[in-house]
Amino acid sequence: MTTNQYRLGVLLGDGIGPEIVPSAVAILDAAVAAAGASPIEWTELPLGRAAIDEYGDAVPSATLEALDNVDAWLLGPHDSASYPEPHKSKLNPSGTIRKHFQLYANIRPAKAFPGGNAIVPGTDLVIVRENTEGFYADRNTFAGTGEFMPTPDVAIAHGIITRKATERIAHEAFKLARTRSKKVTIVHKANVLRLTTGLFRDVTREVAQQYPDVEVNDFHIDAATVHLVRRANRFDVIVTENMFGDILSDLAGEVAGSLGIAPSINSSDTHAMAQASHGSAPDIAGRNIANPIAMILSSAMLLRWLGAKFQDDAILAAADIVEDAVERTVVEGTATKDMGGSASTTEFTDAVVAATRSGVPAAQGA
Repeated sequence: MTTNQYRLGVLLGDGIGPEIVPSAVAILDAAVAAAGASPIEWTELPLGRAAIDEYGDAVPSATLEALDNVDAWLLGPHDSASYPEPHKSKLNPSGTIRKHFQLYANIRPAKAFPGGNAIVPGTDLVIVRENTEGFYADRNTFAGTGEFMPTPDVAIAHGIITRKATERIAHEAFKLARTRSKKVTIVHKANVLRLTTGLFRDVTREVAQQYPDVEVNDFHIDAATVHLVRRANRFDVIVTENMFGDILSDLAGEVAGSLGIAPSINSSDTHAMAQASHGSAPDIAGRNIANPIAMILSSAMLLRWLGAKFQDDAILAAADIVEDAVERTVVEGTATKDMGGSASTTEFTDAVVAATRSGVPAAQGA
């Protein structure tokens, strides 16, 4: 097996971040060791409210510089809504990082666990979300945002869809589909947003011609939500613009069992960031009851991205070990409260670590 030494950044974030990110770090360390890969070198960097208090900025310039010198990083959730002004009104930490590094692809799987509490059992899909433009005002302009108020009583926002960005994300979706069930669903609203999401739909269909082995269909966003609730297990890869992707991935996470199990990775051709799809959950922060699965599986996705980029068989094996250990742990009866169990964050983490080492998860907290 080929293997490399990796330097990964760690940004704990706010709320439950300092609980779930260390869980992911511990499990990655155990999986990497089990796979025979080189140990990961971790670099913890300031971000969020703690960074505001110490450095006067939620994302200090030193953090951005350091991220450019690591191979990839783990980002904990942030609670920017609770930041003091002017930080509250600024682009949030994850948006700042995504924009700085042009992390154009947000890949968000939703997979039901056997024995979990999925609304639609058998759900196993991936939402491929364009991450740099669309109808989110904080990401669709080079400087400033696409949202403004010409008078106190009028608010205006504009959405941007470009051929270049659509082609880029479409290729990601079709390449991913080739590794799965070879089906891509385009989600848009071209019956109303004819020029913008119509362009997204049409350009994606043009790209589809380069992947004749992949089946393609499309739905309006409102129809897609209905189909996800009723028939999520019939979808494979969904590709869509920024805002639609954000909404659909939260829905898909709940349909699969819990937003607490919904992972994601944000990537470009050169950089990648593991980030759970859920928020910082300040109401349960510090209580050791948060579900770390989304952060753990996001980290496994990061290993898979590194393995593909550097053709590293050992680190790909470590990703497999993480995913298998998490699934077996849940199947054997260890789960946090949101999944119908009673395990604490640390109990769940310990069980998964044990599963990576022994191949048999410790059943507890059922």
